[in-house]
Amino acid sequence: MSFPFLSFFLFFSVSFFSTDTIQQSTPQLSFFSVTWVAVGPRFKSLAVQIPFSTPKRKTCTHWVDWGSLNLLLDKMVKYKIRKYGDSDYDAVRAMFASGMNEYIPSVCLHVLKQPWVIFVILCIFSILLVSSKSLLLPILAITLLLAAGRQLVGYVWSLYIDQCLTGDLQDIQKTYMESKGSCFWVAEVEDVIVGTVAAKPIESQDAELQLKRMSVRKDFRGFGVAKALSRIVIDFARQHDFESVVLNTLMVQHEAKKMYEGVGFRKYLDDDIPSLYGKLFHFTISKYRYDVLSTNS
Repeated sequence: MSFPFLSFFLFFSVSFFSTDTIQQSTPQLSFFSVTWVAVGPRFKSLAVQIPFSTPKRKTCTHWVDWGSLNLLLDKMVKYKIRKYGDSDYDAVRAMFASGMNEYIPSVCLHVLKQPWVIFVILCIFSILLVSSKSLLLPILAITLLLAAGRQLVGYVWSLYIDQCLTGDLQDIQKTYMESKGSCFWVAEVEDVIVGTVAAKPIESQDAELQLKRMSVRKDFRGFGVAKALSRIVIDFARQHDFESVVLNTLMVQHEAKKMYEGVGFRKYLDDDIPSLYGKLFHFTISKYRYDVLSTNS
Protein backbone atom coordinates (compact mmCIF):
# COMPACT_ATOMS: atom_id res chain seq x y z
CA MET A 1 0.00 0.00 0.00
CA SER A 2 1.40 3.38 -1.03
CA PHE A 3 0.76 6.84 0.31
CA PRO A 4 1.19 9.26 -2.62
CA PHE A 5 0.78 12.35 -0.49
CA LEU A 6 3.07 11.25 2.32
CA SER A 7 6.41 13.06 2.35
CA PHE A 8 9.02 13.95 4.92
CA PHE A 9 12.35 15.75 5.00
CA LEU A 10 15.57 14.68 6.63
CA PHE A 11 18.26 17.35 6.77
CA PHE A 12 21.93 16.70 7.30
CA SER A 13 25.22 18.30 6.44
CA VAL A 14 28.58 16.69 5.78
CA SER A 15 31.82 18.63 5.68
CA PHE A 16 34.73 17.95 3.39
CA PHE A 17 37.81 20.13 3.56
CA SER A 18 39.83 20.94 0.47
CA THR A 19 43.42 19.71 0.16
CA ASP A 20 46.41 20.56 -1.99
CA THR A 21 46.53 17.06 -3.50
CA ILE A 22 43.51 17.07 -5.79
CA GLN A 23 43.46 14.42 -8.47
CA GLN A 24 40.25 15.49 -10.17
CA SER A 25 39.48 18.92 -11.60
CA THR A 26 36.46 19.81 -9.51
CA PRO A 27 35.22 23.07 -7.93
CA GLN A 28 36.72 23.98 -4.57
CA LEU A 29 33.93 22.83 -2.27
CA SER A 30 34.16 23.59 1.40
CA PHE A 31 31.09 21.55 2.33
CA PHE A 32 27.69 20.63 1.00
CA SER A 33 24.25 20.41 2.52
CA VAL A 34 21.84 17.70 1.44
CA THR A 35 18.07 17.57 1.90
CA TRP A 36 16.54 14.15 1.43
CA VAL A 37 12.99 14.19 0.06
CA ALA A 38 10.79 11.12 0.08
CA VAL A 39 7.48 11.05 -1.77
CA GLY A 40 5.43 7.94 -1.22
CA PRO A 41 7.14 4.74 -0.06
CA ARG A 42 10.41 5.34 -1.89
CA PHE A 43 13.06 8.04 -2.02
CA LYS A 44 12.72 9.70 -5.41
CA SER A 45 15.09 12.63 -5.41
CA LEU A 46 16.92 15.01 -3.14
CA ALA A 47 17.99 18.61 -3.11
CA VAL A 48 21.70 19.35 -2.87
CA GLN A 49 22.80 22.84 -1.87
CA ILE A 50 26.47 23.49 -2.56
CA PRO A 51 28.32 26.56 -1.27
CA PHE A 52 31.11 27.46 -3.70
CA SER A 53 34.19 29.30 -2.50
CA THR A 54 33.99 31.73 -5.41
CA PRO A 55 33.09 35.42 -5.22
CA LYS A 56 30.62 35.32 -8.10
CA ARG A 57 28.49 32.45 -6.97
CA LYS A 58 27.99 31.73 -3.30
CA THR A 59 25.60 28.77 -3.51
CA CYS A 60 23.65 26.67 -5.98
CA THR A 61 20.89 24.15 -5.50
CA HIS A 62 20.38 21.03 -7.61
CA TRP A 63 17.77 18.32 -7.59
CA VAL A 64 19.51 15.02 -8.25
CA ASP A 65 18.65 11.34 -8.28
CA TRP A 66 20.65 8.70 -6.42
CA GLY A 67 22.97 7.96 -9.33
CA SER A 68 23.87 11.63 -9.72
CA LEU A 69 24.45 11.90 -5.98
CA ASN A 70 27.02 9.10 -6.13
CA LEU A 71 28.86 10.94 -8.91
CA LEU A 72 28.78 14.09 -6.79
CA LEU A 73 30.18 12.31 -3.75
CA ASP A 74 32.98 10.84 -5.88
CA LYS A 75 34.07 14.38 -6.67
CA MET A 76 33.79 15.61 -3.09
CA VAL A 77 36.52 13.36 -1.67
CA LYS A 78 39.90 14.71 -2.70
CA TYR A 79 42.30 11.82 -2.87
CA LYS A 80 45.62 11.17 -4.58
CA ILE A 81 46.95 7.84 -5.79
CA ARG A 82 50.69 7.34 -5.76
CA LYS A 83 53.19 4.51 -5.65
CA TYR A 84 54.11 2.86 -2.37
CA GLY A 85 56.98 4.20 -0.28
CA ASP A 86 58.88 2.68 2.64
CA SER A 87 57.24 5.14 5.05
CA ASP A 88 53.83 3.59 4.22
CA TYR A 89 54.78 0.13 5.53
CA ASP A 90 53.07 0.16 8.94
CA ALA A 91 49.94 1.98 7.72
CA VAL A 92 49.44 -0.42 4.80
CA ARG A 93 49.76 -3.55 6.93
CA ALA A 94 47.52 -2.16 9.69
CA MET A 95 44.80 -1.17 7.22
CA PHE A 96 44.90 -4.57 5.52
CA ALA A 97 44.54 -6.41 8.84
CA SER A 98 41.77 -4.09 10.00
CA GLY A 99 39.86 -4.47 6.75
CA MET A 100 40.08 -8.26 6.79
CA ASN A 101 38.93 -8.43 10.43
CA GLU A 102 35.70 -6.70 9.39
CA TYR A 103 34.66 -9.90 7.60
CA ILE A 104 34.69 -12.10 10.71
CA PRO A 105 30.96 -11.60 11.52
CA SER A 106 30.04 -12.36 7.88
CA VAL A 107 32.22 -15.47 7.90
CA CYS A 108 30.57 -16.68 11.13
CA LEU A 109 27.13 -16.17 9.59
CA HIS A 110 28.24 -18.05 6.48
CA VAL A 111 29.35 -20.99 8.64
CA LEU A 112 26.05 -21.03 10.53
CA LYS A 113 24.12 -21.22 7.25
CA GLN A 114 25.74 -24.50 6.27
CA PRO A 115 23.12 -27.30 6.34
CA TRP A 116 25.29 -29.75 8.27
CA VAL A 117 26.07 -27.10 10.92
CA ILE A 118 22.37 -26.39 11.39
CA PHE A 119 21.69 -30.14 11.61
CA VAL A 120 24.37 -30.64 14.29
CA ILE A 121 23.05 -27.72 16.36
CA LEU A 122 19.48 -29.03 16.17
CA CYS A 123 20.60 -32.53 17.15
CA ILE A 124 22.53 -31.28 20.17
CA PHE A 125 19.60 -29.10 21.23
CA SER A 126 17.11 -31.98 20.87
CA ILE A 127 19.29 -34.50 22.74
CA LEU A 128 19.86 -32.10 25.65
CA LEU A 129 16.22 -31.13 25.73
CA VAL A 130 15.05 -34.74 25.91
CA SER A 131 17.70 -35.90 28.39
CA SER A 132 17.47 -32.96 30.79
CA LYS A 133 13.74 -32.24 30.35
CA SER A 134 14.66 -28.60 30.77
CA LEU A 135 14.73 -25.80 28.22
CA LEU A 136 17.41 -23.80 30.04
CA LEU A 137 20.22 -26.35 29.70
CA PRO A 138 20.06 -26.77 25.88
CA ILE A 139 19.79 -23.00 25.40
CA LEU A 140 22.88 -22.40 27.55
CA ALA A 141 24.75 -25.22 25.82
CA ILE A 142 23.99 -23.90 22.33
CA THR A 143 24.94 -20.40 23.42
CA LEU A 144 28.31 -21.61 24.69
CA LEU A 145 28.77 -23.68 21.53
CA LEU A 146 28.12 -20.65 19.31
CA ALA A 147 30.50 -18.51 21.37
CA ALA A 148 33.23 -21.15 21.06
CA GLY A 149 32.56 -21.41 17.32
CA ARG A 150 32.87 -17.64 16.99
CA GLN A 151 36.27 -17.75 18.66
CA LEU A 152 37.38 -20.66 16.47
CA VAL A 153 36.36 -18.89 13.25
CA GLY A 154 38.13 -15.73 14.41
CA TYR A 155 41.27 -17.73 15.15
CA VAL A 156 41.27 -19.44 11.75
CA TRP A 157 40.66 -16.09 10.03
CA SER A 158 43.53 -14.52 11.96
CA LEU A 159 45.80 -17.31 10.69
CA TYR A 160 44.94 -16.28 7.12
CA ILE A 161 45.70 -12.64 7.91
CA ASP A 162 49.02 -13.59 9.49
CA GLN A 163 49.85 -15.69 6.44
CA CYS A 164 49.36 -12.63 4.23
CA LEU A 165 51.34 -10.34 6.54
CA THR A 166 54.25 -12.79 6.62
CA GLY A 167 53.98 -13.45 2.88
CA ASP A 168 53.92 -10.78 0.19
CA LEU A 169 53.21 -8.01 2.73
CA GLN A 170 56.28 -8.88 4.78
CA ASP A 171 58.57 -7.07 2.33
CA ILE A 172 56.35 -4.93 0.10
CA GLN A 173 59.27 -3.09 -1.45
CA LYS A 174 60.96 -6.28 -2.64
CA THR A 175 57.77 -8.13 -3.60
CA TYR A 176 56.10 -5.40 -5.61
CA MET A 177 58.34 -2.40 -6.19
CA GLU A 178 61.52 -4.27 -7.15
CA SER A 179 59.91 -7.09 -9.14
CA LYS A 180 59.39 -6.85 -12.89
CA GLY A 181 55.81 -6.21 -13.91
CA SER A 182 54.69 -5.58 -10.32
CA CYS A 183 53.68 -2.46 -8.43
CA PHE A 184 51.94 -1.28 -5.26
CA TRP A 185 49.85 1.90 -4.93
CA VAL A 186 48.29 3.80 -2.06
CA ALA A 187 45.45 6.31 -2.04
CA GLU A 188 45.78 9.14 0.44
CA VAL A 189 43.69 12.03 1.70
CA GLU A 190 45.60 14.85 3.38
CA ASP A 191 48.67 12.60 3.74
CA VAL A 192 46.61 9.83 5.39
CA ILE A 193 46.50 6.48 3.60
CA VAL A 194 42.90 5.46 2.91
CA GLY A 195 43.35 2.76 0.26
CA THR A 196 45.80 0.27 -1.23
CA VAL A 197 46.08 -2.01 -4.24
CA ALA A 198 48.83 -4.15 -5.74
CA ALA A 199 49.56 -5.83 -9.06
CA LYS A 200 51.75 -8.83 -9.73
CA PRO A 201 52.12 -11.12 -12.76
CA ILE A 202 50.88 -14.68 -12.41
CA GLU A 203 53.84 -17.02 -12.66
CA SER A 204 52.01 -19.68 -14.63
CA GLN A 205 50.39 -17.14 -16.98
CA ASP A 206 52.78 -14.47 -18.25
CA ALA A 207 49.98 -12.59 -20.03
CA GLU A 208 47.86 -12.20 -16.90
CA LEU A 209 48.31 -9.56 -14.21
CA GLN A 210 46.76 -10.26 -10.81
CA LEU A 211 45.11 -7.47 -8.83
CA LYS A 212 45.83 -8.00 -5.14
CA ARG A 213 45.57 -6.36 -1.70
CA MET A 214 42.68 -4.06 -2.55
CA SER A 215 41.66 -2.34 0.66
CA VAL A 216 39.87 0.93 1.44
CA ARG A 217 39.27 2.37 4.88
CA LYS A 218 35.69 1.88 6.00
CA ASP A 219 34.93 5.60 6.38
CA PHE A 220 36.15 6.30 2.82
CA ARG A 221 34.18 3.61 1.02
CA GLY A 222 31.54 4.57 -1.48
CA PHE A 223 33.44 7.58 -2.81
CA GLY A 224 35.07 5.94 -5.84
CA VAL A 225 38.47 5.25 -4.27
CA ALA A 226 38.36 1.49 -4.94
CA LYS A 227 37.24 2.03 -8.55
CA ALA A 228 40.06 4.50 -9.11
CA LEU A 229 42.58 2.01 -7.68
CA SER A 230 41.18 -0.72 -9.94
CA ARG A 231 41.57 1.49 -13.01
CA ILE A 232 45.17 2.25 -12.00
CA VAL A 233 45.92 -1.49 -12.19
CA ILE A 234 44.11 -1.79 -15.53
CA ASP A 235 46.12 1.11 -16.96
CA PHE A 236 49.31 -0.47 -15.62
CA ALA A 237 48.41 -3.74 -17.34
CA ARG A 238 47.73 -1.93 -20.60
CA GLN A 239 51.06 -0.07 -20.44
CA HIS A 240 52.98 -3.30 -19.82
CA ASP A 241 51.19 -5.28 -22.57
CA PHE A 242 49.30 -7.70 -20.33
CA GLU A 243 46.31 -9.35 -21.98
CA SER A 244 44.08 -9.39 -18.91
CA VAL A 245 43.79 -8.49 -15.23
CA VAL A 246 42.52 -11.21 -12.88
CA LEU A 247 41.55 -11.19 -9.21
CA ASN A 248 40.02 -13.36 -6.49
CA THR A 249 37.24 -12.46 -4.07
CA LEU A 250 35.88 -14.40 -1.11
CA MET A 251 32.24 -15.42 -0.72
CA VAL A 252 31.62 -12.71 1.91
CA GLN A 253 32.98 -9.79 -0.14
CA HIS A 254 29.66 -8.82 -1.72
CA GLU A 255 30.36 -5.09 -2.01
CA ALA A 256 33.75 -5.75 -3.58
CA LYS A 257 32.16 -8.01 -6.20
CA LYS A 258 29.67 -5.30 -7.18
CA MET A 259 32.45 -2.73 -7.39
CA TYR A 260 34.63 -4.91 -9.64
CA GLU A 261 31.68 -5.70 -11.90
CA GLY A 262 30.96 -1.98 -12.13
CA VAL A 263 34.52 -1.36 -13.32
CA GLY A 264 34.19 -4.02 -16.02
CA PHE A 265 35.45 -7.26 -14.48
CA ARG A 266 33.52 -10.42 -15.33
CA LYS A 267 33.29 -13.51 -13.13
CA TYR A 268 34.46 -16.69 -14.84
CA LEU A 269 34.76 -19.23 -12.01
CA ASP A 270 33.53 -20.10 -8.51
CA ASP A 271 35.63 -22.63 -6.65
CA ASP A 272 36.09 -23.90 -3.08
CA ILE A 273 39.24 -22.91 -1.23
CA PRO A 274 41.63 -25.88 -1.56
CA SER A 275 41.83 -26.70 2.13
CA LEU A 276 39.97 -28.73 4.75
CA TYR A 277 38.22 -25.62 6.09
CA GLY A 278 37.31 -24.52 2.58
CA LYS A 279 35.63 -27.79 1.68
CA LEU A 280 34.06 -28.32 5.11
CA PHE A 281 32.43 -24.89 5.35
CA HIS A 282 32.07 -24.24 1.62
CA PHE A 283 34.44 -21.27 1.57
CA THR A 284 34.42 -20.24 -2.08
CA ILE A 285 36.59 -17.98 -4.19
CA SER A 286 35.10 -16.07 -7.11
CA LYS A 287 37.57 -15.42 -9.91
CA TYR A 288 37.17 -12.31 -12.06
CA ARG A 289 38.86 -11.20 -15.27
CA TYR A 290 39.16 -7.91 -17.13
CA ASP A 291 40.23 -8.38 -20.77
CA VAL A 292 42.60 -5.52 -21.54
CA LEU A 293 43.07 -6.42 -25.21
CA SER A 294 39.33 -6.46 -25.95
CA THR A 295 38.91 -2.98 -24.47
CA ASN A 296 41.86 -1.68 -26.49
CA SER A 297 40.36 -2.95 -29.71
